[in-house]
Amino acid sequence: MFVDEAALYLLPGVIRTYAPRGDTPILHAPLTRDHLSLMGGITPDGRIFHRALPHSVKGEDAVSFLRHLVRHLGRVLVIWDGLPAHRSKVVKQYLQEEAQGRVWLERLPGYAPDLNPEEGIWKHLKLVELVNVCCRVTGELRVEYRRAVERLRHKRDVIRGCFGLAGLL
Repeated sequence: MFVDEAALYLLPGVIRTYAPRGDTPILHAPLTRDHLSLMGGITPDGRIFHRALPHSVKGEDAVSFLRHLVRHLGRVLVIWDGLPAHRSKVVKQYLQEEAQGRVWLERLPGYAPDLNPEEGIWKHLKLVELVNVCCRVTGELRVEYRRAVERLRHKRDVIRGCFGLAGLL
């Protein structure tokens, strides 16, 4: 399983509109730095596991996500980047005390997002599923994000395609 983190801000990612040429639409969105921190993981068979957090990802959140993966997958090999939360004392303690024989961690090389297929999932969510979505508060954004992930769960070919783009299939 490949795991990665991202953030989703209230400001919309505007790509294209259906307005007539020269008649630019105006989107009213709050200018704020409020965001959701996201953790996500995908498997080569097309399964997707995601979680939204109201704060930056910490070691406790990484452990909670690993527990969630073990509950659903049993044994799991997690390939992720070098985020400081991944190397925290809480994660090391979890691996020593609880996850023996059920969780193996491997780290991606630094500055190599092209090797992580989860990056393709973030791109698809932000540029396809959530494009032109305007939300006023993070609660609305969380609902839209959950809906987008549910739509993506049924598109296993898109998930598998992200592995192909990373050169893993």
